[in-house]
Amino acid sequence: MRRSEVSTSARGPLPVDEAWERYADPSRWADWAPHLRRVEVDGVPAGGSTRLHAGMSGRVHGTLGLAVDFVVSAVDEPARTWSWTVRVVRPVPGPFRLDLHHTLVSLPDSTGSITEAGLVLSGPAPVALAYRPVARWALRRLVS
Repeated sequence: MRRSEVSTSARGPLPVDEAWERYADPSRWADWAPHLRRVEVDGVPAGGSTRLHAGMSGRVHGTLGLAVDFVVSAVDEPARTWSWTVRVVRPVPGPFRLDLHHTLVSLPDSTGSITEAGLVLSGPAPVALAYRPVARWALRRLVS
């Protein structure tokens, strides 16, 4: 299946540092991404940190029984960027792989600043195109 790269973004009033903390804690992802139900992070000892870092892996459980395994490939906290790869495992495991690159930037506006959350998504064209509006909806909630 042909791969495609799509992008989307959203702007909102939440300070960029607060938006980053919503990214940095996977247990909070379902708070702003309503298509997600929960996130399981692999290999976290009792009392251990689940802060976003390169090499982190786990499973995201979404709506309608969908589940994807993920591996975080890069995190740059000072630049507020991170990347990860997800693969569908349920309802049916398949060859679908999505590569996602997230960014957060603070932009000046008339009231001080706003935060822009960006996403570049690479994957099978129909999947990438179908996911873009869902991702934009979640990004709007992230920065609101």
